[in-house]
This record gives sequence, C-alpha cells and structure tokens, in this order.
Amino acid sequence: LSKASLSIWGWGGLGVVLFLVTFGPFAIFYLAFYIFCFIGGGFAVTLLYGKINSEKHLEKCEHSYLPPTQIGILKTLEEMKLEMKPIKIDRRLTGSSFIDEPLQQVIQFALRDYIQYWYYTLSEDESFLLEIRQTLQNALVQFSTRSKEVDWQPYFTTRLVDDFATHLRVFRKAQDRLGDREDKQRDITDELIDSFFEAEVEMERKICRDVVCTSHKDEEGFLRDLCELLLYLLLPPGDFHNKNMRYFLREVLARGVLLPLINQLSDPDYINQFVIWMIRDSSCNYEAFMNILKLTDKPAELEAVKDKVLEELQYLRSLDTAGDDINVIKNQINSLLFVKKVCETRIQRLQSGKEVDALKLAANFGKLCVIPLDHILVHNIALQFFMDFMQAAGAQAELFFWLTVEGYRVTAQQQLKVMQGWQKDGKNQPTTTKGLLKAAALGVYEQYLSDKASPRVQVDEASVTKLGEKLQKDDPTPEIFDEIQRKVYDMMLRDERYYPSFKQSPLYVRMLAELDMLKEPSYRGSDDGDGESFNGSPTGSINLSLDDLSNSCHDESMHLHAFISDTGVCNDHGKTYALYAITVVRRNQDGSEDCWKTYRRYSDFHDFHMRITEQFENLASILKLPGKKTFNNMDRDFLEKRKKDLNAYLQLLLNPEMVKACPTLIPYVYDFLENKAYSKGKGEFARKIDTFVNPLRSSMRNVSNAVKSFPDSLAEGMTKVSDNMGRMSERLGQDIKQSILKVPPLLPKSDIDPEHCRVSAQLDDNVDDNIPLRVMLLLMDEVFDLKEKNQWLRRNIKNLLQQLIRATYGDTINRKIVDHVDYLTSPEQVADYVKKFRDSYWPNGILAETPLRRDKSIRMRTRVAAKTSLLGIMPDELKHIIGADTTRKGILRVFEMFQYQPMNRRLVYVFLEGFLETMFPQYKFPELFVKLHSRSPRIHRYNQKLKCASLKR
Repeated sequence: LSKASLSIWGWGGLGVVLFLVTFGPFAIFYLAFYIFCFIGGGFAVTLLYGKINSEKHLEKCEHSYLPPTQIGILKTLEEMKLEMKPIKIDRRLTGSSFIDEPLQQVIQFALRDYIQYWYYTLSEDESFLLEIRQTLQNALVQFSTRSKEVDWQPYFTTRLVDDFATHLRVFRKAQDRLGDREDKQRDITDELIDSFFEAEVEMERKICRDVVCTSHKDEEGFLRDLCELLLYLLLPPGDFHNKNMRYFLREVLARGVLLPLINQLSDPDYINQFVIWMIRDSSCNYEAFMNILKLTDKPAELEAVKDKVLEELQYLRSLDTAGDDINVIKNQINSLLFVKKVCETRIQRLQSGKEVDALKLAANFGKLCVIPLDHILVHNIALQFFMDFMQAAGAQAELFFWLTVEGYRVTAQQQLKVMQGWQKDGKNQPTTTKGLLKAAALGVYEQYLSDKASPRVQVDEASVTKLGEKLQKDDPTPEIFDEIQRKVYDMMLRDERYYPSFKQSPLYVRMLAELDMLKEPSYRGSDDGDGESFNGSPTGSINLSLDDLSNSCHDESMHLHAFISDTGVCNDHGKTYALYAITVVRRNQDGSEDCWKTYRRYSDFHDFHMRITEQFENLASILKLPGKKTFNNMDRDFLEKRKKDLNAYLQLLLNPEMVKACPTLIPYVYDFLENKAYSKGKGEFARKIDTFVNPLRSSMRNVSNAVKSFPDSLAEGMTKVSDNMGRMSERLGQDIKQSILKVPPLLPKSDIDPEHCRVSAQLDDNVDDNIPLRVMLLLMDEVFDLKEKNQWLRRNIKNLLQQLIRATYGDTINRKIVDHVDYLTSPEQVADYVKKFRDSYWPNGILAETPLRRDKSIRMRTRVAAKTSLLGIMPDELKHIIGADTTRKGILRVFEMFQYQPMNRRLVYVFLEGFLETMFPQYKFPELFVKLHSRSPRIHRYNQKLKCASLKR
C-alpha cells in the first residue's frame, strides 16, 4: 500500500513539474480562464437561443388571439402628427398700441416664470400654454372694455378720499380708547389692533375685516372667492365652466399675484420708503428733524439715529484736513454731537418713565410769552382758545358782542362808501340801504343789550339807555357802538375773571403751542467724553426758547454780534442763487459765548426787511437794504459788493442805539439769525392769502369776515349791492340775520353722530359744489381732528380754505381736477404704469429676486426720515390757519396709522372693494362683501350687544 501511494505522488509530482516546465509558471491561470470562457460562452448561447424562440412564440400567440388593427386609425394618427396647426392669438388687448406692447411682455414674462418652468417637466405639448395665454388675454380685453365705460372722476375725488378719511377716523377712535392708559411705555400693538377693529364694527355695523387682515388662512380663502368671482365676470362661459382651468387661474391670481402685492403694499417699511420717494424733491428740514427726535416715543428710533451719528462722527474724526475744510468739519461734528445729546437725553427720559407732557412742562416752567388781548382778538387760532375760556367763564356774551360790533362797523363803512359812490355818479340812493343798516344795529342791540337779551352784556345802564335813544332818533353810523365796545374791551382786559385768568389757564399754554411759541426747556450740553467740547447746539438756536426772546430785550448784559463770513453760489434743481454764511456770536449772562453759522439768501434778507419795516415804520427811513439786480447777479464782483452792503445792514441793525430805540425788535432779529430754515412770510404764495392767514397784521376787516357764519356774508352781500341793489336787497336782509343775529354757539347741531358713520355722510350740503373744497374739508376734519374745535373755528377754517382755493387757482380748480384725472387715466400714462411694473418685477427681462427684510436699525431710521419729510413739507400757511401743534399731531397721526400691517391690509382691501364696486356697478358687490366679511366673531358680538341694549330699553 505504501509503495502504491508513493508511486501516485511520484507520478503526480512529475506531471506537475513537466507541465510547469513545458507551459510556464502562469499556465494554471490560463487554464482557469479557458474553462471560465467555455462555460460563459455556453450560457450566453443558451440565453440568446431562448430569447429568439420566445419572441417567435409570443408573436405567434398575438396574431392568434387579438384582432388586427384597422388601417384607418393608424393613418389618422399619422396625419394628426404631421398636421400640427398653430393656434392664432390676437395680440390686441386694450385698443391702444401704447399699452398693448408692454402688457404683452408682462404676460410673456409671467407665463415663462410662473407656468412654463414646471409645465415642461410634465409635457411638451404647447397647446395648453397657448390656451392659458388666450384665456388671460380675453380677461384683459373684458377688463379694458369695462374700464373705458366707467367715469373714474367720482372714485378718485370722492370715494377714494372718503375711504381714507374713514380709515383714519377708525384709527383715531382706537387711539382715543387707549389714550388714558397708565402704562404708556408698554407695547400696545395687539391692543391697538383689537381696538381698531372694534371701532370698525361700530362704524360699518355689518362689516369687519379683522379675520381677513389677521388670519393668513382666511385671507387666502377670501382672495380665492374674490378671484373666482372676477373670473366669472371676465372669462368666456366655456373657459369658466372648465374647472381645471378655473381653479388653476384662481390659484395663480390669488396666491401668485394678489397676495404678494397686498403683502408689499401693507408693509410699513415699504410705505415709509414710498413716502420718502414721493417727497424726494423737498430739502431736509433741520427744525422738523429735531422736532421729530424730541417728540418720538420709540427708543428704537433714537438708538438707530444715535448709531448712525456715532458712525458719522468716527468717519469725520478720521479725516486728515487743513485750511477751510477743518472749519466745515468742526461744524459738522458739533451738529452731530448735538443730535447725539438730544437722542441720549430723550432715551433716558423714555426709559426712566419720567416723560413729561410738553404743555405741562412749559406751564410749570413759569416763563411764557405774553400775547396782548388786542392781538388775541384778531388772530383766528388765539381767538378760538380765548372763546373757549370765555364760554367756560360764562362771559361769552361780552366777547361775541365785541366781535359782532367789529363786523357791523366794517359792514357799515363799506355801505357808506358805496352810497358815496352813488352820490358822485348822480344815482338815486335807495332807502332800503339805510333801513337795512338800522335793522342790523337794532338787531345787535336787542341781541346783547336790551332787557330781553339772554345773556346780557354787563355794562352801565346809562350807556345802554343813551345808545337806545340814538338808535330810535338818528340814523345808525359805523361808530355808534364804539363807546360800549370800548368799555367791554376794558372789562375783558382788566377784570381778573377774564384775560388775566386766561393767561394763567391751561388753555393759554395750549394756545402758545398752537402758535408755535412754546418751546421745551433747552438742552444744555457738555463734552462727549472725547475731549471735544460743544455748547449744547452747533446753532445755538435750540437753546433759545421764545420766552427767552421775549425777555432778552430787557437784559442789557446779553449781546449779539453777526457778520457775513463767506458767500457761495448754489444750484438746487436747476435754480442758481447766492448763499451768504452769517457767523453769529451771542454773549450770555454768565460770560460764556455761543457761536454758530446760519445761511441766508438775499430773498430771506428782503423778506425779513419787509417784516420789520411793517412792524416798525420808523425803521424804513433808517435801514436801507441793497437793491435787487436782474442780470449778472451771480457775478463775483457783484456778490462781493452785496456782501459788504449786507454786512453794513447787519451792523446797523445790531447797533446798541438801534436796540435801545426798538427793544421789541430783538425777537425778530434772533429768529432771522437762528440756524434753521427761515420761514418766509412774504413769499408769492403767502402774498396771495396774506389778508387772511396773518391776522396779527391785518385790519379789523378780517375779524368781520371770520365771525360770519356763511361764505356769502353781510360784507360780501353789501359789496354786491353796488351791482344790483334791487335784486340783492332780499338776500342782504337774510345775510344780516345769518351773520349778526346768529352767533356761533346758536348753530344747530346735526342729528347724525359723526363718530359712528362714514366721513362722507358728514359732508355739508350747503358747501358749494367744488370737489377740491369737499376733499379738503373731509381730510382736514379727520387728519387734524377739527371736530374737537369749536364751531366758530370750523366755520372759519372752511371760509379760509374757500379763499385759499380761489386765491390760488381761481374758479378753474374743478376743471383742473378733472383734467388731472383724465391725464392719470390716459393711454400714455397707463402704458407708463405697465412699463414701471414690468421693469420693477422683471428688470432687464429677468424675474427680480425677493428682497431680504431690511435691518431693524435701517427701518427705524427710515421711520425718522419719513416723519421728518412729512413734517417738513407742511406749509406755514396751514399752521397759521389751524395751529402748529394741531398740524404736527395730525401729520404724526397719519404716519402712525401706517405703521401697523393689519390696519394697512384693511385699507388695501377697502380700496380694492371700492375699485371693484366702481368697475362693476351693475353687480351687487356691496352685498357680496357684507356676506364675506360678516363671518367675523366681532359682528356676532356686536349684534348681541345691540339686542341686549334694545331689550333694556
């Protein structure tokens, strides 16, 4: 056995050795590879043979069990593929080539960026896209056709203004409800929004848009319903009844177009930027900016301004300058340091909770400007506050008697002048004129002085008896009431119950605020810790309050020096003018000095000169202002000569002898030399309305016009008598009764509660049919809350606005408004709107990216800039009519209204609803909106409240 096994291993080993020697060491691998190829090849041949046999078998089975395909169907399919007929689309939309071209581009861009990008992943069939385009174009054609049939003038001039004014009224009511809260520093955004929509329910009664404006889900549902209704009105019936098409277009319009647009229009930051853009041509008003910083109650705004100031300070201090530039930079640094100080002081007050009302602060400060009684009686705003005080004191009869006598005197003087003209012309003097004057005089006597008068003017009986005898025996003269009027004036002036008490009352402080003669105690600065001292103000003007001005003339230790240090030529929007830099140095009582620069044009000098020469007639012969030059007035030699002449003018004006001769001149000089935008009183616009916006310089004729209740007053009626006495005599008698016998407190009140109805419901039907006047009255009432004023001031403002419109535009204002509306809706302007929309959403033909939300500090600074712009564009004439403090509060109320997005959404939806109701007047859109907005829980609560109130009655 062992020999056998040995022989096997021997022969086996010999075979292996011979195999390796013969084929090499890699022969084993070749052998394995050959075997693998043999097996794999056999397997592949088997699969191929099986596949061929299987296909032959399946083909035999198909032909055996299925009927053969008809040749006609195959031929039809092949022809349909070969004959792809293109759909022809009419590119005409509005009938105007100006509009159609950009509108077609908008449609193309919208289809490309909102539909094509996802549709081509599903299908390459173009017919669906063409059908969508055709449907959109059909809707636009219907929309264009309906818009041409609508008269848009009433919408833009009445409905739009009414919606805005009503929205403002609701906001004001919401503010008033939360105005008496104790914790005024706490964020009350949610409470204010709730109060706003509660006030909307009370105003609209059947509508509340809180659900739509505060719930994203409900808002989408509302927009879907609205879009489906619009598609029903604009699409052909076949397209609308195609549910797939209708739902598709509804979602695109609701979520792709309307919702993003509403989000943008209701964004407070976007509105603030838009306000700044709209007022971009007006220059920044330094005084308005400082007022905004001192009035704001938002620490975030102050912090944002302070951060920007620190950034600018760091940049200015890093500059390496020399020569004249260093003085400019120092002035800029001082200005920024002052702004920084104001911000820090205001932030500290707000954070400490020690914020004090400016009126209370001024009242406690103790030093107030004193306005004489004779000035109060001829100033519209001041007279309103004095009238309120006298009514509270039960002495309104004395004041109304004085005013009525003034009106009678002017009327009688005018009538006598007309009578004298008739005598010169040889005309017969009608007896009715004397009879009317006597009736007017007897009416005054019966109203205020007779035993039947209630209340009766308290004067001595002897004077009243003497006057009664004169009225019975003699013809009345303009001076017939002068003696008693003088006694009434002395009584109001000296009696402690009247004018002296008025000067100590809160109404007097409020009057000063309205006249812009009330300033906060000034900020006194120190250095900022960096070694650069500053005197509290780079201008020195904010340190100086008006009570300081009124008393500075009695302070011999205070001196003021000024000289023109430089002259430059400026170009502002194409207008070139010379600017004079005036360096002013004021020496204070403690020996310190305040120095600042102010910049004035020649027109400012001219306006100032006209002011002081009117107030101080003796100065006209002493002060000589350099004359004007029409041509080559920018020549350097001429400017140098004018600079010397104006310097001589300033030195003469500030001469100590001049100050002693005219001590009351000092406040005017201080006002002119303050570093602020000079408020001109003699501009071209101011001249047109000078006779009724500056009562301190106007004659008593203004008082008579102001006291009268109706535009066609007694004086106006008397003037018209000269044209046609017989025809006007009856009207004149009516005017006498209206203007003299009916004093302001006796005006009837409306039965409609103005706080629970739309603004348009309160339009006075007696106002002449003048669209701009109606719009002004609506906006003035709500923006400046004139309903809080007494009826005398409201009537006076109405008359002033009528004169303002006629003095500025004449009788063509209505036509101008119509022409402007026509211009705004012209094809060229509409095409421009479409182009701006296209360029803003698709700049250079590419869809614009969604802008990122801006940083909070930038948004806060934008708020400050927007408020400054709004406050800066308010004309001084408006402040003279309704008061400076009322103007500021009204403008800031409008601004504050736009800072809450839910409220802005409500306003956008109100405008949209009004647009649709105007666009489709034949459909019942108002009823539809009532149904859509009546889902609010507030509506149900309000109805339950009304039911409970009715049951209690």
